[in-house]
Amino acid sequence: MHTDSDVTATSAPASSTQTSPSSTTTVSATTPGQLRVIKRNGTVVPYDDGKISVAMTKAFLAVEGGTAAASSRVHETVASLTSQISATFKRRMPSGGTIHIEDIQDQVELILMRSGEQKIARDYVLYREEHARMRASNKVAAPDAEYPSMNVVMPDGQLQPLDIARVRTVVQEACADLTGVEPKAILDEAMRNLYDGVSLVDVNTSLVITARTLVEKEPNYSYATARLLLDKLRTEALNFMGLALTATQTDMETLYAQALPAYIQKGVELQLLAPNLLDYDLVKLGAALDASGDLQFSYLGLQTLYDRYFIHTEEGVRFELPQVFFMRVAMGLAYEEANREERAIEFYKLLSSFDYMSSTPTLFNAGTLRPQLSSCYLTTVPDDLHGIYGAIQDNAMLSKFAGGLGNDWTPVRSLGAYIKGTNGKSQGVVPFLKVANDTAVAVNQGGKRKGAVCAYLETWHLDIEEFLELRKNTGDDRRRTHDMNTANWVPDLFMKRVFDDQSWTLFSPNDVPELHDLYGQAFQEKYEEYERKAANGEVRIFKTVKALDLWRKMLGMLFETGHPWVTFKDACNLRSPQQHVGVVHSSNLCTEITLNTTAGDEIAVCNLGSVNLAQHIVDGQLDMTKLESTVRTAVRMLDNVIDINYYSVEAARTSNMRHRPVGLGLMGFQDALYKMGYAYSSEDAVEFADRSMEAISFFAIDASSELAKERGAYSSFDGSLWSKGILPIDSIELLAQNRGEKYISVDRSQTLAWDTLRDKVKTQGMRNSNVMAIAPTATIANITGVSQSIEPTYQNLYVKSNLSGEFTVVNPYLVRDLKERGLWDSVMVNDLKYYEGSVQKIDRIPADLKARYSTAFEVEPRWIVEAASRRQKWIDQAQSLNLYIAGANGKKLDITYRMAWFHGLKTTYYLRALSATTTEKSTIESGTLNAVSSAAAAPVTSAAPATEPQAAPVPLACSLDDPDCEACQ
Repeated sequence: MHTDSDVTATSAPASSTQTSPSSTTTVSATTPGQLRVIKRNGTVVPYDDGKISVAMTKAFLAVEGGTAAASSRVHETVASLTSQISATFKRRMPSGGTIHIEDIQDQVELILMRSGEQKIARDYVLYREEHARMRASNKVAAPDAEYPSMNVVMPDGQLQPLDIARVRTVVQEACADLTGVEPKAILDEAMRNLYDGVSLVDVNTSLVITARTLVEKEPNYSYATARLLLDKLRTEALNFMGLALTATQTDMETLYAQALPAYIQKGVELQLLAPNLLDYDLVKLGAALDASGDLQFSYLGLQTLYDRYFIHTEEGVRFELPQVFFMRVAMGLAYEEANREERAIEFYKLLSSFDYMSSTPTLFNAGTLRPQLSSCYLTTVPDDLHGIYGAIQDNAMLSKFAGGLGNDWTPVRSLGAYIKGTNGKSQGVVPFLKVANDTAVAVNQGGKRKGAVCAYLETWHLDIEEFLELRKNTGDDRRRTHDMNTANWVPDLFMKRVFDDQSWTLFSPNDVPELHDLYGQAFQEKYEEYERKAANGEVRIFKTVKALDLWRKMLGMLFETGHPWVTFKDACNLRSPQQHVGVVHSSNLCTEITLNTTAGDEIAVCNLGSVNLAQHIVDGQLDMTKLESTVRTAVRMLDNVIDINYYSVEAARTSNMRHRPVGLGLMGFQDALYKMGYAYSSEDAVEFADRSMEAISFFAIDASSELAKERGAYSSFDGSLWSKGILPIDSIELLAQNRGEKYISVDRSQTLAWDTLRDKVKTQGMRNSNVMAIAPTATIANITGVSQSIEPTYQNLYVKSNLSGEFTVVNPYLVRDLKERGLWDSVMVNDLKYYEGSVQKIDRIPADLKARYSTAFEVEPRWIVEAASRRQKWIDQAQSLNLYIAGANGKKLDITYRMAWFHGLKTTYYLRALSATTTEKSTIESGTLNAVSSAAAAPVTSAAPATEPQAAPVPLACSLDDPDCEACQ
């Protein structure tokens, strides 16, 4: 009736084909965006609906005969059906792509049945089945003139000839539509590393390893490597679910729809997924899965998902595929929606597009039996033994289910303080911090990673000097916490006294109980009253020091050990929307959450997710329409977390349900700058930081207000700053009034319709007490293939080592610009390696590119601080802000951290410092690298320590490099 090649595509003219003299695979030249067809012999040819029309016509005539009447009907019917088939593929792949011959024949069969042509369809099905049986019985791997024949060991232990045609297909698919990538380069090297009797798994491994070694020459090989890795993932998952032995990417266009129901059923059977996922219309959701989304992954992103995120059996079999993974998360977040299928598809599309990504706990646990989806927990530790150990137990329970912890230890009395119940003296806060440290290590977050906790202490606490030394490697190890993060909770009054070179008094909190809950002018008045009482002998235990000396010690320990971080109590409280119901006593594990806590009653909870800013730059501009759509859906997803979340501690449920805080952040800021052509060290970048965060803030606040209209305002809304029409941009005035204009400099410009939004919020309410916080995002940035959070580029070429292995990372934007100027070659690769990813000493790189591609340690800290200040004015919480300082010394640190306070920042995060020797080795000339101008910090006096301690090694920021901090991602 018709041949195997009938329903396919025509070969291109001889002049447009690229063939190797000894190769049987033909890759036809096509234009970008064109559909292509992979034939069974591995040949890739242009899509031609004329061949479909011819084949269908043969089928009709074979059944109905060739009369004139029949011919007329057949012509019209075939034309209509062919048009529908082509429209289907163009709708699936509007930007072009590859289609397998079997997929085309599936569509022909489907369209015949849907159009009522049962006789033709029956004949067609029988024909396909007959020829499939013939191919199966005669299938022997064809000898290949280019590569030697060999046998491979299949998963069941049997030996079979290597199907080189399939290997070619997999490699061709992996390289499809990627510029600068050569399939033959991968095949040649991979085949050289294979041998007779190699396992089928090792065939894929050889392809992956070969492709990833080419990444440093062409960044697009990272995508090719990911697609080759997908072949392994598909085999593992589909085999386990009994759907297929192997599958190509093209096969997944149809197999994904089958994979979702099979996956959910298997996951529920294994008690890995929540049974309520079976309540969904799985056929409808399966049909929504878009296999082309798999092609977005870089190698690092896909390997990270496979190693850390995919659901797996006790034996380690990963049976979750990328698009199934995103749909599982979406289903977990949409279950309580009235139109849950539609919402699940909406959430899935947002996640799978990489426009937005939920935080790691949400990705880990959505749709599982214990959906602990929240990222951060903040607690206050009371000053009694029962309460202290109760707080440590809370830490353990929260940590077990992957929560990151921030503990406020300020209420615990100091060393030497009187204990009335025993008529003895306290050992202070440090011994309990040691217990908290060891608890975090012991409770390793469900076996996934070490527990993660940060302890906060206010700067007036009498144990503050010992607290500063907790991370030192010398001294009494019983009074050290080597695994726990620490942070200073610094009042404005202390900073004023540093600026004015005045004295500072340290107290035990049991003698000054009001200070813990006071801030701003109220704190200053009460603190000065206690100082007078101490001078009069009314306070028994206290110590007076020079504020500047304590500040120097704080910076010295930060320089030497990387801790404690510097965070600012008054900025966090005076700008908190929730001042009417409590006090912000600390931040969280990664310093971006600023929520009020109460000992024993409320454990603050925050739920995080991040907008991928790079995905919203279109034609060099911020796409406000797309950004608004993304933010609205994201805020809805975050609000759903609160109701679905599993709470291991009741005080956390109480707090989360009462206030409903969420933290929408961003990532890919540096990528966005590259797309816009801006250097990080520029006024353009600072302005973009301002305007982009203003837009996110506006849309997020509006979205929360719309949710309040739909679902009701959060229960503690009345009395909040929101209810008074005071938005985050307005709360800067509260900080300035309390601190004094002399001590603050923050840009207060605005461009959007804020007056209208103020009125809307006052009358309509807010669904969430807090809406924004910028988390570090290193892990989810890895998944989506962009720069983490608001960070400048660390290096333009480096090898990243983490729990998933080693990954060569090349800045694709730099490569693009160098290619455009004819500068990308093996010499350039070698130079980048030699200078450790810096372009500054490579003479042939133009000055504009050197400015644009300056790395983190080549950016003046003032630009990082100024951009952060512009963002902070729009954010109701805070941001995880790493500070990069090359050739760090006391003076540079002093200027930078004063600058941070002076410019209204609420918190800072890691200090990332390079020693002088590393600076000289790897970057630009001494004296110009990462320079700090003293003029940038307004009224500053030098505070360089008399002796310079050795810098701590460059800390590994919150990421898979350092799994302690993964909860905030």
